Amino acid sequence: MRAKLCRPRPLVLPTSGLAFVLIAGLGLFMCSAAGEEPKPTAASPGEPQARSRVRLGVDVLIADGFKPLVGKRVGLVTNATGVTGNLQSTVDVLHHAKDVKLVALFGPEHGVRGEAAAGVEVDDANDPVTGVPAYSLYGKTHKPTPEMLQGVDVLVFDIQDIGSRSYTYITTLAKVMEAAAENKVAFVVLDRPNPLGGVRMEGRPLDLEFRSSVGYMPIPYVHGLTIGELARMINGEHWLKGDVTCDLYVVPMQGWKRSMWWDQTGLFWVPTSPHVPRADTAAFYAATGIMGELGVISEGVGYTLPFELAGMPEIEPQKLAAELNGRHLPGVFFRPLFFQPYYGHYAKQTCGGVQIYLTDRDRAELTPIQFHVLDAVRKLHPAIRLFGAKRDGMFDKVCGTDEIRKLFEAGRPIGEILSTWSQGVEAFRAQRAKYLLYE
Repeated sequence: MRAKLCRPRPLVLPTSGLAFVLIAGLGLFMCSAAGEEPKPTAASPGEPQARSRVRLGVDVLIADGFKPLVGKRVGLVTNATGVTGNLQSTVDVLHHAKDVKLVALFGPEHGVRGEAAAGVEVDDANDPVTGVPAYSLYGKTHKPTPEMLQGVDVLVFDIQDIGSRSYTYITTLAKVMEAAAENKVAFVVLDRPNPLGGVRMEGRPLDLEFRSSVGYMPIPYVHGLTIGELARMINGEHWLKGDVTCDLYVVPMQGWKRSMWWDQTGLFWVPTSPHVPRADTAAFYAATGIMGELGVISEGVGYTLPFELAGMPEIEPQKLAAELNGRHLPGVFFRPLFFQPYYGHYAKQTCGGVQIYLTDRDRAELTPIQFHVLDAVRKLHPAIRLFGAKRDGMFDKVCGTDEIRKLFEAGRPIGEILSTWSQGVEAFRAQRAKYLLYE
């Protein structure tokens, strides 16, 4: 039987170094699992009504009267995904918040309002809606400069991640934390769900020799952390350059569970980038995004099913599907098809390949799918040079190691490749335990 009343309990979340998260000090409280679940934030007339019992960090901040920001000059690191449960932009919310002075905006890849394509540098400008200066963290610099932070008392981070290490938003998180630490600016993270949940972890932690914008921290490829938990771990493990730590506060969600996929939160999805239009695309990104960096097999970017396909002009769909389905990968089915990308790699060329279906997403292992595809292609089409087209090192960077490429090039069996890929994951699971905020 559910308890009718829940006595608020302050949740103290220590981190190492200078910072700690004191939720009680922010006036934020967590209820026991048996208590009342958070109510959706009420929508204003003309706004969509939130369907969720998961309350985002930004909504908790609003409900608490913006306490950690009152009287402060705020710099907001965000993009189009920074919205409340009712799809109000966090930019606009803070701009109109009483006793909060929004003085600067900072945009990652794609820009503050999501105006730029993937990989396109963004220029500094004034935000067209609020007039607030908007500094690009995906142009001349990927880290706020001291000049950008002049007059800023606290940096707020509100960006939706997709749960894979190579997605550049978490690199932006680390670099902004570095800037906050170096310039003695407080740092607040408004937490958001990991769309892949908080249990799944796949892919060996990054070897720092391969540190780049698509892999900045020694975490698994699928890391199983929320953005707030990751910030706590970055601080606590002293992963920032110069061994610095920032004055970190995390505003946690209410009602989120580690077992939840995005559709189980009831939250609306805002595309995190042009090729991640739906929440479930995050799972397909993990399944094919590394493979796509080779520039040999199309992963569907440029077609209507980004990251859900695997194909190229030379492939015979029926043979590839039969080979992959014959491997009996749990929770995965491969349907043969032809497709013609509208733009990008193999634009206007007919490709043969497969569409990937997750028939049981809880059982499916995501990242190994692309390695099975590469293994199947090298078996069926040995003349195709999988690793010869691009030598920019991007495949190694997103893998976080060169060992996977070397094993493929040496003709090693897929079992050995996958065993190497999974090394270190369980050790990381134990390492991250003290930074978790949710059950």
